[in-house]
Amino acid sequence: MFGFTRQAYYQLQKYEYKCRAQSHIVLEMIKNERSSLPGIGGRKVLSLIGAEMKRENITMGRDAFFDLLRENHLLIRHHKIKIITTNSRHWYRKYPNLIRGIQLIRPHQVWVSDITYVATSEGHLYLSLITDAYSRKIIGWNISNKLEADGAVSALEMALSQLPADKAAGLIHHSDRGIQYCCDKYISKLRSFSINISMTENSDPLENAIAERVNGILKTEWLNRSALTTKYDTALKISGII
Repeated sequence: MFGFTRQAYYQLQKYEYKCRAQSHIVLEMIKNERSSLPGIGGRKVLSLIGAEMKRENITMGRDAFFDLLRENHLLIRHHKIKIITTNSRHWYRKYPNLIRGIQLIRPHQVWVSDITYVATSEGHLYLSLITDAYSRKIIGWNISNKLEADGAVSALEMALSQLPADKAAGLIHHSDRGIQYCCDKYISKLRSFSINISMTENSDPLENAIAERVNGILKTEWLNRSALTTKYDTALKISGII
């Protein structure tokens, strides 16, 4: 039988059937996750369905998983539009990086801040976020029409409202050197709570990697996968996600 023993031939058929059946099951798992998270990337999907695959005794490596996505046109490619949200050319004081090499051991040890943009049918809005570096939880946010300090300050005030009184003195607030974070209004708010101030020391995004990562997930896996119309619509969407 074409160089195969009958037993080997039937074993091959059985193996191919098993592979097709497993692929079908995994595709259903992927589609189930994407039904609620349309923009979720391949790596995140694999991490979410890993336990379910194990329960079904399905063994599929990362390369085979991405081959399955590619063959079924399920790879998501994000098209980046670059909008500058950081202006570090200003005369305000810039602070050193206090978190390089730090070991995160508890919530409210380090907060990381960043500003990103969100596209809507009315134009771009600016989203200020503050994330607890240990828990990766967004604890402060604000959506604004303008790239000004008021949006960043509003996000900070939201975060401060959740800060336990005994945690403020040891807290480090880390951000880039944008004018919104260096201006008197923002710095005075941090100092009023005795919060330590830390900033990136160059343009390397790795110096604020956690904030960049949280922003990216929020945008590519949630906000950019649905039509946003107005500031109010966007704020409702963000509030529901966070």
